[in-house]
Amino acid sequence: MDENRISEIVIGCAIKVHKALGPGLLESAYRECLAYELKKESFKIHQEMPMPIIYEDIKLDHGYRMDILVEDKVVLELKTVEAFTPVHEAQLLTYLKLGDYKLGLLLNFHVSKMTRGIKRMVNKL
Repeated sequence: MDENRISEIVIGCAIKVHKALGPGLLESAYRECLAYELKKESFKIHQEMPMPIIYEDIKLDHGYRMDILVEDKVVLELKTVEAFTPVHEAQLLTYLKLGDYKLGLLLNFHVSKMTRGIKRMVNKL
């Protein structure tokens, strides 16, 4: 399955979770519920996946973690914030570059309607 189709299904799952829970919870609650929905869709996912930094000949393990990686292709970065900032976008773009992934989604669950809390980002297109 390609990244675009995966992202369509992920967005549907995020909307389902948001409709059920609404805004106002901790990011970890949304992450667990979204992971549950993605597993129901038979996706292979990794939660809190470590993201080391490789610099020349050294590997730096500094606790960076992607919220969810779907099918080893699509990076999901979940937020519960008033609005996305450039730092949030930079964080996702960094994960895309470090892992050589093509597509990522910023998902903000602290919104009245989930479609207002989705930002799609691409790497190397």
